[in-house]
Amino acid sequence: MESIFEKLSRYFYHRWHVAVLDMHIGRWVVEPKPSNIAYLKAENANGRHILIQPHSTIAPYYLLADDISWPLIQKQHQHKDGRWKPGRTLVETSNNNYQLWIHCSRPLSLNEKRYWLKKLKSDPGADPNNRWGRCPGFRNRKDKHRNSTGGYPLSKLIWIDWTGLADIAKIRTPQSKLQKFSHQPTAGGVCHHQQSCRSNYQCADESATDFAYAIALFRRGYTAQYIRNRILSERKNWKNHSGEKRKQHYLDRTIKRAKNIALCS
Repeated sequence: MESIFEKLSRYFYHRWHVAVLDMHIGRWVVEPKPSNIAYLKAENANGRHILIQPHSTIAPYYLLADDISWPLIQKQHQHKDGRWKPGRTLVETSNNNYQLWIHCSRPLSLNEKRYWLKKLKSDPGADPNNRWGRCPGFRNRKDKHRNSTGGYPLSKLIWIDWTGLADIAKIRTPQSKLQKFSHQPTAGGVCHHQQSCRSNYQCADESATDFAYAIALFRRGYTAQYIRNRILSERKNWKNHSGEKRKQHYLDRTIKRAKNIALCS
């Protein structure tokens, strides 16, 4: 594990974070030091996820493609003779599921990242805004990966190149335009964007619907305030959260949890 941390430190120019994610509590950052490995292993064994991310000062130089197939990796990120293209780091997060980091020679805007991730056929739900990747060397504790004996797959470091940089072509991308609210609505409202209506995420109860809707909007790059406004605008039944104070507390809690999960791999 110490060897993996040393390699990742080189790749991220010694400016990176490790985080522990608890799906119910939230996420907290831990210094990526060898002395913290035992703590991280213990948290991972207790069902929590271990994530990595470059420091915000260098994040524009790193692109994370999520949930890409091995044939696509070979086609886009390796030469025909099997040699890796520069700046790549590949993590197998579970059996035949991969995340690939690209260290770019120039900074990329969020709009550029979204453009290139679409070209790379990355998971469309994995927005690059403050995106975290899974840390190799720890177990992927997603319930869907649990095997018949109760075990979880180990995330593996397949390849890492801390010496090369990827040349990413410059493109022109339109500035993203998010719907603006002139004031915070209190109830009711009409959805003008059918692809992101709350009704499209209907679950067993109102709270589960809000949670699923918030995750989907975070993954599209919307802000917490925007998501709060959308839920307030589109949800009609608030009988379980009567009173403005209870309603705001409920929204704070729901949005915080949704953000933590949306930014998780």
